[in-house]
Amino acid sequence: METNGVGWLAAIIIGGIAGWLAEQFMKSDMGLLMNIILGIVGAVVLNAILAALAPGLIGAGWIAYLITGFIGACLLIAIFRAFRGRRV
Repeated sequence: METNGVGWLAAIIIGGIAGWLAEQFMKSDMGLLMNIILGIVGAVVLNAILAALAPGLIGAGWIAYLITGFIGACLLIAIFRAFRGRRV
């Protein structure tokens, strides 16, 4: 898993940090595993969106991965809240 110039172990660590930062920013209460998942998936999803919309905008390295992971995780938390609130 070589995503954005970051190896798989670094992706897990940085994804966990990005997910935790998003959790604090969005004031959600999720566990460590969900933080890691949100950070990694958020980074992958946002990288895919940015690659489609603005190909030259994506940076490489751990700082770019942290930023995209944070923003992506915040988006995923917001989407999760929107769908969770619509339960009937």
